[in-house]
Amino acid sequence: MIRILFICHGNICRSPMSEFILKDMVTKRGISDRFQIASAATSREEIGNPVYPPARRKLLEHGIDPSGKTARQMTRRDYEEYDYILAAEQYNIRNILRITGGDPDHKIHRLLDFSNRPRDIDDPWYTGDFDAAWNDIVEGCEAFLDWLKREKRI
Repeated sequence: MIRILFICHGNICRSPMSEFILKDMVTKRGISDRFQIASAATSREEIGNPVYPPARRKLLEHGIDPSGKTARQMTRRDYEEYDYILAAEQYNIRNILRITGGDPDHKIHRLLDFSNRPRDIDDPWYTGDFDAAWNDIVEGCEAFLDWLKREKRI
């Protein structure tokens, strides 16, 4: 079982989009039984709130329903429970390290670090560009799955 936790600031846009996009990808490939996929926030601001409506609409446009997902904050214990902690941006990594106290097992990465163009995923809460977020997340998830395959982990 490969356990993945996606992280962004509030867990209402980028990280739940990443969670549900990757779940959809592994389901369509027939390998969902090999994965545990979730998402969380570094902040407490949105705890208990559902996926932000424009992010939800973007997922639904692609036939992905995030119903039931509510924001939660990452905990130190998540570091022990997950194999990969994939952040939307470098700022998230700083906050993750504050929560975990470090990364001795090298589990923490930006999602797009697995792509051919490593970079942050801009926060659509501020940019309003959910298409760009969708495209970046799809690129990152595909690259991550390709990396897992190359590394013979799936």
